[in-house]
Amino acid sequence: MAKRIEEDGVPPVHSKALWRALYRGNSDISKRSENLPPPVDRWLGSHLGRDVLVEAPSIAADVKSNDGHTRKVLLRLFDGSEIETVIMGYPGRYTACLSTQVGCAMGCVFCATGQMGFVRQLRPGEIVSQILVANRLLAESGLNPLRNIVLMGMGEPLHNYENVMRAMRIVSDRRGIGIAESRITVSTVGVVPAIDRFADDRQPYNLAVSLHATNDSERSALVPVNSRWPLADLMAACRRYSEATGRRVLFGWTLIDGKNDTPEHAKEVASLLKGMKAHVNLIRLNPTHGYEGRPTDTAAADRFSEIIQASGLPCTLRQRRGIDVAAGCGQLRAGGARLLE
Repeated sequence: MAKRIEEDGVPPVHSKALWRALYRGNSDISKRSENLPPPVDRWLGSHLGRDVLVEAPSIAADVKSNDGHTRKVLLRLFDGSEIETVIMGYPGRYTACLSTQVGCAMGCVFCATGQMGFVRQLRPGEIVSQILVANRLLAESGLNPLRNIVLMGMGEPLHNYENVMRAMRIVSDRRGIGIAESRITVSTVGVVPAIDRFADDRQPYNLAVSLHATNDSERSALVPVNSRWPLADLMAACRRYSEATGRRVLFGWTLIDGKNDTPEHAKEVASLLKGMKAHVNLIRLNPTHGYEGRPTDTAAADRFSEIIQASGLPCTLRQRRGIDVAAGCGQLRAGGARLLE
């Protein structure tokens, strides 16, 4: 758009004002003309809605969890597709969990998005707009804007690599939304070529890898993409990433009763990650209609965490958030903003 307005005779310095108007707090630029320099305002008056289109998703549903800290928003996109975004409150900060695709092709058996299948990629603007909506809702409640972003909502972010990275460059640009690169985490279930590209491109964002098992038979049963990129290939890619960037990898482990939650499993995790710059994030399984597994009980989860920490690896047992409104990890699904029955 900066190139376009310059070609149309608007001084290029005004592109900064247009950028701020687009990305600071309100995606409906038609309501911000009083904050724009007159040349940009006149240019928008001539082109907006004709050959320049600025689309904002509509809020189809907005539900708050009884935990008092979690809010899930169902957004309807220009073509009628729907995605979900989660806003989570922590002491002194807010985090948004963003979607990167409508549906998901990875097919993880315990994930509601994986159960619905893949529909389409999200465009960069559709990813960014989730942050604009979240910040607007926080502002309307008198709350501070988002400080952290996790790309752990609907979809596999590295399956939509180009659009995701373009969106994150917009998000971290200090002239606009300005969320620090170090506060953005991109997750993957193990798309090995994209992990290598992530390292080669020296992307400045945190990398999170969903692990869930320490051998191919168990992992393929939970994460079908493991059949294409087996565990040995995945771990080699993670080590290449860490060596190339000097950064640690965040490994996610969903604790499922009787599947992957025994002390022996914990010891295997410690052995698999030995010598790596790694942090293990544990979370007890969240319920979905398409998977019959049960979450590990609290005592077993605590024991699992203790074993990993005793090995010298940092480990966090994450809080389960928004379960009553299906806003928890693995529960997001288009049209699923209703209470989980």
